[in-house]
Amino acid sequence: MGARLIAIYRVRSDASSILQRARAIAVEQSVEMPVAAITDASVLTDIVGQVEAIEPAPDGAASDGVFTVRIGLSAATVGRDAGQLVNMLFGNTSLHDDVVLDDVVLPDEIAGAFPGPRHGLQALRQRVGAGPRALTCSALKPQGLPPRALADLARQFADGGVDYIKDDHGLADQAYSPFAARAEAIAAALAPYRATTRYAPSLSGDLDTMRRQLGVAAAAGIDAVLVAPMIAGLANFAALVRDHPGIAFLAHPALAGASRIAPPLLLGKLFRLLGADATVFPNHGGRFGYSPETCRALARAALADWHGLRPCVPVPAGGMTRDRVGEMLDFYGRDIMLLIGGGLLQARDNLTAETAAFVAEVKSHG
Repeated sequence: MGARLIAIYRVRSDASSILQRARAIAVEQSVEMPVAAITDASVLTDIVGQVEAIEPAPDGAASDGVFTVRIGLSAATVGRDAGQLVNMLFGNTSLHDDVVLDDVVLPDEIAGAFPGPRHGLQALRQRVGAGPRALTCSALKPQGLPPRALADLARQFADGGVDYIKDDHGLADQAYSPFAARAEAIAAALAPYRATTRYAPSLSGDLDTMRRQLGVAAAAGIDAVLVAPMIAGLANFAALVRDHPGIAFLAHPALAGASRIAPPLLLGKLFRLLGADATVFPNHGGRFGYSPETCRALARAALADWHGLRPCVPVPAGGMTRDRVGEMLDFYGRDIMLLIGGGLLQARDNLTAETAAFVAEVKSHG
């Protein structure tokens, strides 16, 4: 029998039906047909999914109707394709509303097929001379501004000493701010700050378009970009990382909430596996509903020793403000990038001073 990956699901079921339900998931995620119709012995032995274990979910009992189900799936069915990996883990079963993909245990042969972070935490710190402290980041907003106005905002952020400036993920190639004009204007504005501040424009469009955008960015001296892997496509994201080793990739979580894949797995592990150097996620207490436990687990997954991958920088975001800086650093520690966008931009004419105060607070925590 070949190597198997172990998909771990949270399944809502009564105790009398959970074994049958688990077996149905194992079949759905492997051969997707009645097992009785399969005559090939090697398919029955090697390809059909196997129920490895069923137990009450850690935060409940069997009477609560939620179980943890571990299913072994053939590594041979994945190949070396990121989209196929997620397809085999959760493709058809994602259509059933009683199942969440909670985690995965990967054999080394699958993990080794994907690039992982090319740069990661240490390199992102080195690029801006940050040392061992937490990194700082802000976002260029709102939609509708022309490149010149966005470049002016970027310059004010850089004057305040922020480490990374990213496009809002909704900035694409709109008529009011074409990608090339925006990237070139902002890169030129930030050229004097290159030792301390980097810019990550947002890639969008199909794979060929994103490759052209990367060419524009590289020609402008830009060495970091923002991508939303769930919108761009997981296989496309992995291909961009593979083909552009000098670029750092920040992953944005747009559309990730539509998948019913546990955030620590999707944003913390899978985005990292496919090459995210930093992963943006909604911090607890912000505009979104993640719990402190989910956020802590996600950050740990991004940084943990896993298949020898470089650490991916956790980036808690989503309505963060300066008054939460100390709390977030106490919660996550220093191996983090703090992203405050609108909370700084609302300072308007005092943007540089507000940014400098944000940076100073982060630096004061060491």
